[in-house]
Amino acid sequence: MQDIRWKALWLGLATVFACLIIWAATDAITALLAFCAIVLLYLASHLYWLHKLLQWFKKPELNAMPVGSGIWEDVFSAIYYEKRRHSRSQAQISSALDRFRHAASALPDGVVLLNGNDQIEWCNPTAERQLGLSIRQDTGHPISYLVRPADFIQYLQRQDYSEPIKLKSWRVSGATLEIQLVPFGANQKLLISRDISQMEKLETMRRDFIANVSHELRTPLTVVGGFIETLTDMEGAVPESTRGYFGMMQEQTGRMRRLIEDLLTLSQLENSPEAPQETENDLSTLLNMLLHEGISLSQGEHDITLEPVEPGLFIKGAAEELHSALGNLVSNAVRYTPEGGKINLKLFLRGTEVLFSVRDTGIGIEQQHIDRLTERFYRVDRSRSRETGGTGLGLSIVKHILTRHQGYLEIESEAGKGSIFSAVLPQSRLVRKTPQQAGINA
Repeated sequence: MQDIRWKALWLGLATVFACLIIWAATDAITALLAFCAIVLLYLASHLYWLHKLLQWFKKPELNAMPVGSGIWEDVFSAIYYEKRRHSRSQAQISSALDRFRHAASALPDGVVLLNGNDQIEWCNPTAERQLGLSIRQDTGHPISYLVRPADFIQYLQRQDYSEPIKLKSWRVSGATLEIQLVPFGANQKLLISRDISQMEKLETMRRDFIANVSHELRTPLTVVGGFIETLTDMEGAVPESTRGYFGMMQEQTGRMRRLIEDLLTLSQLENSPEAPQETENDLSTLLNMLLHEGISLSQGEHDITLEPVEPGLFIKGAAEELHSALGNLVSNAVRYTPEGGKINLKLFLRGTEVLFSVRDTGIGIEQQHIDRLTERFYRVDRSRSRETGGTGLGLSIVKHILTRHQGYLEIESEAGKGSIFSAVLPQSRLVRKTPQQAGINA
């Protein structure tokens, strides 16, 4: 570009110098006319090559590039090399895009690219099969016009895509799809769909297996436990030298029965996707019942207190499930708090939530274990869990029950300083009644 500017400058100076020579040889008028003629020819030349350039821009092919003369030769040369570089870059981008599309087409999961208006820009063949889309016909159409299940529409409008959703396939009977939206770029989204039918079948088989085995084991364990208890109570039936063994058998049989009962409870919760049968439960009665159960389990080894509960408060939910969930929190606090420790039960409101918290001065839990406490059979200290009679399923049951009631479990703990386990439920489940209303409903 700099060479072109220098050539233009030298051409202008040469024109002026030629006119000065003509002026010196003839007169001023002749020199002026010569200067005008040279300028007109110069402009005509530029207009000609500019016209050629505009004509070329209408169909910018490298092999049709004008050659030009003078300054325009350099201009066309610069444009030619820039066009070649741009063509190479465009070819590389096109090649990379083609490789990406081929790779995406080979993915076992469906992929749909959505723009800022949730319109389809591209999708791979797997998405076409799973969602019933067509890249030729549906490009530019809103995804909500083509994927119509109500759960998906709500998920799309909710703008919270941290967790995927599961949908029953409307194209293949018995198939289940897991769909997640991933925002990226300027309001764009990537829709990823996955066929989890096989995983769902395996999970169903696992749940059925656990439920069936637990059910089949419950009867023989009950019989064995009954015979052991009967023999232990019969005078002279068990020699004193072996009575200790019978006590151990009775203890382990009882532990197995508790484990089976918890497995059956968890299985029933997992196999009941429908909402629980809800009633209005008096919180004062429920919490006092939990207090007495905790005191009975503690057998005087702990200081267990319940902060006063406002009268007339009721909670909507399944009575047995709520009792089981909150009771698990109380029994855990008793089991994992050393003798002489304190346990405090409290019900309070926090924003739009109602919390039942169990605070203890027990052994506490290290932070690395907290996120895994609700996993089945996960124990921080296995030997202590066996000593206290825990099955490793209690908090998993609590989590499932709270989820069925649109709630969640909140855990705060520090090793050596105790823990706070809180069952958090939406305040919409809380009902306030006057004494007259409470009496009528009772």
